[in-house]
Amino acid sequence: MSIWSRIADALSALTSGEGLSAVFEKLRASPDRTVAFTIAVIALGAKMAKADGHVTRDEVTAFREVFHIAAEDEPQAAKVFNLARQDIAGFDDYARRIKAMYGDDDAALCDLIEGLFHIAMADGEYHPNENIFLEEVASIFGFDHRRFTRIRAQFVPDAERDPYDVLAVSPDADLATIRAAWRKRVRESHPDQIRARGVPEEAVKMAEARMVAVNLAWEQINEMRKTVEPA
Repeated sequence: MSIWSRIADALSALTSGEGLSAVFEKLRASPDRTVAFTIAVIALGAKMAKADGHVTRDEVTAFREVFHIAAEDEPQAAKVFNLARQDIAGFDDYARRIKAMYGDDDAALCDLIEGLFHIAMADGEYHPNENIFLEEVASIFGFDHRRFTRIRAQFVPDAERDPYDVLAVSPDADLATIRAAWRKRVRESHPDQIRARGVPEEAVKMAEARMVAVNLAWEQINEMRKTVEPA
């Protein structure tokens, strides 16, 4: 059974009058995190699409890029998207329910935020309202401002970048400590680790931007250290 068939089953479990936000309560105890993750990204993505005032063709294409939606599965993806756009519940309600669904699994929540950034940047512009939206969602997920800016730097070309922030290390740390942090971040970004967190196969490619940012940060720090430290 494809993920989209399982999503159809999850939506069919909604009773008359229930909004999409009720899905997150129903999936809270579900072992199938791939369905939960996919619905969460599409639902918050639909709310975010309203944040900049319109839904562009590029944003719709971004959903297809993230999830590799086959033509026969587009109706189910569109149903989730439209349910979220029509739901009277606000994005903050969605975010709180998603946070409750994942609990302390902040790695999966980070994957989710990265998926939203991928969609936000699909049209080549990072709208101020999208920044407000994403920062609020990240705050509800329990991410502090520093972590949010670190994620944003992976996707927004003109965002301020600090290689030490990317690796979550102090500028005073020795090179061995920084190398260990870099290797840990690389392991966390490995496709097998991402799949283990419940990210569907269709969305594993979202980690590519994180891996690029992590490796670039290590290269920058390593190069800086070479110029200021004795061989």
